[in-house]
Amino acid sequence: MSPTRHVTIAEQVAIFILVIAHHTKNRIIKSTFLRWGYTICKYFNSVLNTILKLHTILLVTPQTVPDDCTDSRWKYCKGCLGALNGTYIPVKVLVEDVPHYRN
Repeated sequence: MSPTRHVTIAEQVAIFILVIAHHTKNRIIKSTFLRWGYTICKYFNSVLNTILKLHTILLVTPQTVPDDCTDSRWKYCKGCLGALNGTYIPVKVLVEDVPHYRN
């Protein structure tokens, strides 16, 4: 990812964030940034590829809540992967794995 003569890195990231955060269609982004559809697609993919290259730094593998955890926020989430920063995230598991995640 690098700036070009016509599109700065800030604009490339803004295009990416607008698409990801608001699920904005290419047609809307074209009119917002006054760019061709090919340009929007090219720089969206450029930012996406850069983020994917940084996945080892940006994404952390979740750790289960240990059984001996004394923090009151996590006492009901022992062994759970569906809780982050006090926010419950619903997780769907395979039918054959459901008994492992009950109680």
